[in-house]
Amino acid sequence: DVQLQASGGGLVQPGGSLRLSCAASGLTGDDYVIGWFRQAPGKEREGLSYIRVKDGSWYRPDSVEGRFTISIGNAKNTVYLRIDSMKAEDTAVYTCAAVRKDEGTPLDLIAAMSHYVMEHWGKGTQVTVSS
Repeated sequence: DVQLQASGGGLVQPGGSLRLSCAASGLTGDDYVIGWFRQAPGKEREGLSYIRVKDGSWYRPDSVEGRFTISIGNAKNTVYLRIDSMKAEDTAVYTCAAVRKDEGTPLDLIAAMSHYVMEHWGKGTQVTVSS
């Protein structure tokens, strides 16, 4: 079974940076797309960035600021999300999710349909931005 575990959350001061990790296990092959999401209290879940395990290509929706950077480790089993210049509104539970899709499915399409297509979800990690 595919399992995902998000970690790295905590309390961060405004203006600070944080790198979250998503550890993936049970992947069969590398035709997966892993995405980072967040959900703040009272708000809908928001997709932040998506990355293809096979080649590291990534996509960030236009609605998401450039402060969010997704990357993947050399072993292809950990996906990172770096958040810079953090703001109070970044306070949320951050989680990662995976779907098995090869390069035939564009990342922007996966992003647009993420609420329906992501197959495996990890437990989230709380990020709080406060002074």
